Amino acid sequence: MKEIKIFSPATVANVACGFDVLGFCLATIGDEMIIRQTDKKGIKIVKIEGYDLPFEVEKNVAGVSALAMYNDLKPDCGFEIEIYKKIKPGSGIGSSSASAAGSVFGMNSLLGNPLNKTQLTNYAMKGEALASQSEHADNLAPAIFGGFTLVKSTHPLQIIELPTPSGLYVTLIHPQIEIKTSESRAILPKDIPLKNAITQWANVGSLVHGLHTSNYDLIKDSLNDVVIEPHRKQLIPHFDNIKSHAMEAGALGCAISGSGPSIFVLSKGEVVAKTVEQALRNVYSETGVAFETYVSEINTEGIKILT
Repeated sequence: MKEIKIFSPATVANVACGFDVLGFCLATIGDEMIIRQTDKKGIKIVKIEGYDLPFEVEKNVAGVSALAMYNDLKPDCGFEIEIYKKIKPGSGIGSSSASAAGSVFGMNSLLGNPLNKTQLTNYAMKGEALASQSEHADNLAPAIFGGFTLVKSTHPLQIIELPTPSGLYVTLIHPQIEIKTSESRAILPKDIPLKNAITQWANVGSLVHGLHTSNYDLIKDSLNDVVIEPHRKQLIPHFDNIKSHAMEAGALGCAISGSGPSIFVLSKGEVVAKTVEQALRNVYSETGVAFETYVSEINTEGIKILT
């Protein structure tokens, strides 16, 4: 096999209380990429559709992660990358991660899968760092592993796969504004009150237990962010209004997806998730801000080969 086409999914990072460590994978939103093995050595990006992104390998997150892996493995071949970008850059649902993870996943598949998922995530982090100025894996890990993941450590990289309750659905609203990850990180405080830290790590532990036991009441009680959200929500128009309407519609929890501007809502069952979607649409329809909404199951597979 010399060429494969893959689906590289969008992801939600932080998951309210789990800043930089928790994430989950989406089923209905993602990029498509074609990775092609060539006789000529090196990495080359030959096609990009959807958004205006650089073709220079060193300036494209897919190219940076691919090059890091390529330089270490030194295969007796080269690779061409085509990117069909469907996740808007700066949307807060892992656009850069989908590219960074997709290129290394595709190359690994064509080489006979010499690397495991943790190793792939490690290389993908090199590309992610180009977009956010820091190496973190809370979007990359769910894209590559699927489902919910917890990043135990980045040095060395340790990824813990968490179970997904079967009835869990996510609703997303994406206001059509751009928030760069680097900018949204810059507004965060360097120090936090001990009281808030205790609340936050209690929520993380409780959420992990809730996922393991499919305890929806505990999941609902744990999806609260007292550290990051109070600062970042000021960048997202009408965030508090969205959150209150989502909870009134029966949601388990509502929080900022990654660095925003997208907002995610977790619900028990597809019916509630779609009811929430309509509530979110009703709020934003009156704001004058363009937006898109999605309803998705949790993608427990992660990146997958299409052809």
